[in-house]
This record gives sequence, structure tokens and C-alpha cells, in this order.
Amino acid sequence: MATSPIHYDIFCAVVDNFGDIGICWRLSRQLVAEHGIRVKLWVDDLASFQRLCNEVDPMLATQRIAGVDIALWHSAIPWSTITPGNVVIEALACTIPQAFQVQMAKASRTPVWINLEYLSAEAWIEGCHGVASPHPQLPLTKYFFFPGFTEQSGALLREQALLPRLKAFQHDKPAQQQFWQRIGLPQALDFQRRISLFAYSHAQLASLFACWEQASTTTLCIIPLGDLAKQVQQRYPELTEHSVVQEGQLTLALLPFVPQPDYDLLLSACDINFVRGEDSIIRAQWAAKPFVWQIYRQAEQAHLVKLDAFLARYTADWDEEQQHSMINFHHAWNTEQSLTAFWQRFEHNLPEVTEKNLLWRNKLESHGDLASNLVRFVEKKIII
Repeated sequence: MATSPIHYDIFCAVVDNFGDIGICWRLSRQLVAEHGIRVKLWVDDLASFQRLCNEVDPMLATQRIAGVDIALWHSAIPWSTITPGNVVIEALACTIPQAFQVQMAKASRTPVWINLEYLSAEAWIEGCHGVASPHPQLPLTKYFFFPGFTEQSGALLREQALLPRLKAFQHDKPAQQQFWQRIGLPQALDFQRRISLFAYSHAQLASLFACWEQASTTTLCIIPLGDLAKQVQQRYPELTEHSVVQEGQLTLALLPFVPQPDYDLLLSACDINFVRGEDSIIRAQWAAKPFVWQIYRQAEQAHLVKLDAFLARYTADWDEEQQHSMINFHHAWNTEQSLTAFWQRFEHNLPEVTEKNLLWRNKLESHGDLASNLVRFVEKKIII
């Protein structure tokens, strides 16, 4: 694809280590690879970025990876010497430096300024998606762009080759075995059930493990390194990156962070996926396997409003018993209740959930993808 004259600046402030940069890195790569756009990704935490992309050198102020220009965003940058791109995106509640905003206002062609919001299923976002907000002092206009689950939103991040890749992978046992071998778990297919557990720490995790230990099926639980892995290691000090722990029918394994394309395959290769934050919940829906979302925690349980809005859309056409089991388990998982009874009902409905997730994925796919929708939105606003 020929290089586009369009240049995007994307600003990313890393908040919870992985979600923000995960979204911005996927978006940046897709804009370059599929739309031929020049992208400069400004990131304030290259060490966290390196966890997701091991090619990143945290010691370099500028570097190029996968066609994306990556720049360390720090307070000492002389913004008055920087020429803004045609499009400037402040991603996920970060704030572009005031001095850079002044540069935007001085540009001969005013950049299109996009506020890329957090993902939400709440109904109000449809009335705010694409809305213009004039700057109170500068001759600039900011447009709000909301990822979401309906045609009235910006949709979800999805590369064009993703679904064909996942569908082929799910029907290719040799490819799956090669994948498990590559990430250091060659025994994975010997288990009757594989569960990925990417989550924040959880006070009632032992009650969930007890269910799996006592189950009639063997379970391999794969835990990416992070806070939850540290919690599990406190209980099982013998669990390391190079060894597993078996308790009854449950085997626990740790997984170092893998590149994003491999994480997509992990979700596709597992039977159940626990995910957290924003990036991994999107990818779990494309994998179309049963998933459990641990939403980013907020004070006074404010996050449950967003969770309930999602669950209402996601389970809207389910029968009452299935809907209640999904909602109740999500509430228990997100409020750190004992999980035993809730898991039993959730597990009972897993075959039906798998079927419904395929239909849900088809529905989401029909809304297009966020990067393409964003490019089309910008093209209507941009002046070259």
C-alpha cells in the first residue's frame, strides 16, 4: 500500500500498565498496515510498552517498529519545534500538552482533533459519538469518538485478517500444538479444558480454584504474569515460569507476556477466557469463546454501571436462566464474592454460551472496525 500524505499523532498515557497502550499499539499498527497512514505514537511509559512488544527499547527517545514511529512523551519535549500531524488523537482520557495544542492552532491547516474515548456499552455514548467540542480559547475543535457495540458507535478494533486467521486456527490442531509448544506449554492439548486467567488480584480466587480442583474434567489454567500471578505464587511458591502446580484436577501454569498476535491465538486456543480492562475484552469477543470480564475498578463500584450496560446488550436475546447465570457470575467476579455457587450455574450453560458468542461476533463484525470507521470519519473533516 502506498504511503498516505496523512499523518496521525496518537498520544497515549499508560494508566494501568497494559490496556491503554494495548489499544493504541493495535490501532497504530492497523492504520499503517491497512490504511497506509503515517503514525507517530507518543507514549509516556516505554517500559510497560516493552512488555507487550519486546522490540521496544525503553532507552530510546524515538524508534520505528512495524512502520510506526514511536516517541517517548515526556515533560521536557520542546513542543514549539514539533509540527502536528493532519490528525491528532488523544487516546483514553489522556491530555495533550497545552504547548502542543498551541502548535495545532498555529498550523496552516488545522489538524482534526479526535478524543478517542474508553469503550462503553452505555446508551448515552450514541448521542455523543462524533460530537464536536470547540476549544474555549484556541481556534480548535475536538471530536469525540466512542468505541462501542452498536452501529451508532465507532465499533471495535479488528484487523481485516483477524477473523479468518482465528477461524482457520480453531480448526487446525497441528497449528494449535505448534502454538502451545512455542509459548512453552506443549502439554496443553492433553487437558480436557484450557482456561486463560488474565485478571486483577481477587480475594476469592481460592473458591474458584476449588471448583476446578474438584471438577470431573482436567483443567489447565494459564495465568499471564502480573498482579494475579504474584497472588497465586504466594499460595503456591513452587509455581514458576518454568514449572507447573497440580492440585486435584487443576494444573496451574504461568505465562510471560506474549506479543499481541499470540495473545489473540491464546484466547482462540482456550475454552474459557477471563479478561480484564479494555483491550483483552475486545479480543475475547473476536475469539468467540466463553469469557468473563473483570472491568477496571472504580471507586464506590461505579464500574458496575458500565459492566451492567455491556451485559444487558450482550445477553439481550438469551433466555432468562442463561442471562441470570452470566450476569450473576460477572457480578460475583467483579465484587469479589465467593464464586462456588455462581460458577456451577455458569459452567452448566457453557455449551449454549459458545453458540451465542458466535452469533454475537457476527453482529459485532457487521458494524465494521474502529480503525476503518475512524479513517472515514476523519476524511470528512480533514483539509489537506
